[in-house]
Amino acid sequence: MAVVGKIGIIYNDDKPEAQQAAGELRAMLEQRGRRVCLATGVGGLLGYAQPGSPVCHTPIEWLTPPGFDRDVEFTIVFGGDGTVLSASRQCAPLGIPLLTVNTGHLGFLTETYLESMPAALDALLSGDYQVEERITLAVQVWEGTTRIWEALALNEVVLHREPLAKLCHFEVQVGSHALVDIPADGVILSTPTGSTAYALSAGGPVLSPGVAALLMIPICPHSLASRALVFDDREPVQIVAANRSRLVLVADGNAGCYVQGENHVTIHRSPYQARFVRLRPPEFFHLLRQKLGWGLPHQAKPKPT
Repeated sequence: MAVVGKIGIIYNDDKPEAQQAAGELRAMLEQRGRRVCLATGVGGLLGYAQPGSPVCHTPIEWLTPPGFDRDVEFTIVFGGDGTVLSASRQCAPLGIPLLTVNTGHLGFLTETYLESMPAALDALLSGDYQVEERITLAVQVWEGTTRIWEALALNEVVLHREPLAKLCHFEVQVGSHALVDIPADGVILSTPTGSTAYALSAGGPVLSPGVAALLMIPICPHSLASRALVFDDREPVQIVAANRSRLVLVADGNAGCYVQGENHVTIHRSPYQARFVRLRPPEFFHLLRQKLGWGLPHQAKPKPT
């Protein structure tokens, strides 16, 4: 896997350490004769709509930063999980693999740390890495047959009333199955990647990244029968508010719009995949244990004699 093309760098410009690391890496790569494209993660943050401007719409394919094209062999991302989500939106339409470097806090989606960058860079430039693909969701808001908003989501799509703690009846259709009514404060549609994010906090199960499934989790459902549902990721989902209330839609926690009573929302597996550089074979259970404390041994467990 010889690297002959350009190298991308995306960083969180709100974090001085990420900005410094991006600048130093750019200088080092250019000294080695590499072509470098530099961008911030801001371009992948779609922004929230305002009451006076309920739709803030940027087509998915327009989010690619200037200079990034199919000649970019890989992109190095400096930031936390939010920057990774943004960068995945910027690079997924071109299929560019991302090496994610944690300069944030939890860093569940990041692969390595700043202090490990020299070894990571050597592995990248020598082609000694794997690429793991994660599914993404295409979410679209429709007014009749006109698409008025869209976004790409790696983690999840959330629909709720405003304010959040207010019951709504959501009419949900999965594929060609019968329409169901879910009385809840909101509904989460999650990928396996997002099953360790908001969906987990809302009581949903954790899915291994390779499972070809999506999750639907009601937020505070007003029914003992409304529980999380796992279904085939090839089945599209359509959601409307049964009482035609105005809803708020949020994708990956950093993009959103208002959904009026006459609108409907469709969510389906996107043709674009988020691609991540792995410097070692992925080990999901180890990540769950390291980041979320899953499966840690009980402190009171007696030692074997």
